[in-house]
Amino acid sequence: MLGEKVAHYMYGRHILEERGWTFVAAVVDGRRGLAAVFKDIPVQICHFHQMKTVTKYLTRRPETLAGQELRSIMLTLPKTNEKEFTKLLLNWYEQWKDFITEKTKVVGTKHWYYTHKKVRSAYKSLETNLPHLFIYQKYPKLTIPNTTNTIDGYFASVKKKVAQHHGLRRDRRYKVITELLSKS
Repeated sequence: MLGEKVAHYMYGRHILEERGWTFVAAVVDGRRGLAAVFKDIPVQICHFHQMKTVTKYLTRRPETLAGQELRSIMLTLPKTNEKEFTKLLLNWYEQWKDFITEKTKVVGTKHWYYTHKKVRSAYKSLETNLPHLFIYQKYPKLTIPNTTNTIDGYFASVKKKVAQHHGLRRDRRYKVITELLSKS
């Protein structure tokens, strides 16, 4: 298998539901299209992955004031609520909308690009994912975590155990993984 695809998640969900599993909520890493796999249940986007995405665009030390302020807002994500975070994000956008929509024309052509595309991309990521960033607060009875840390940690331990048996043929590796997962 070459990387994760949304179709793999759809297939996995289908198989698990056939075996009697019931999904009441999902915490996802923010991969594009993944929320659609779970459109019938509450979907929380992992705060850690969202922060990683924004950091990818802004770095840990943004050069522009707009980037610095957006990073500061992003860092409040795990400690705030939807209303406050949305207010901060909207205020930031109002202050910086001309900056992030500024275009640079390519000399001698009709082409252009956003001058501050990384700051714009960081903002667009937060804006797009905003409806799924505070689901864990909207459904307190479901005790939805706001990160994928628990499952990521579990899979890391499974990978470590499988790695101890390096050189296994694919079918035997599958048996080892199946055995480890069935004991959970």
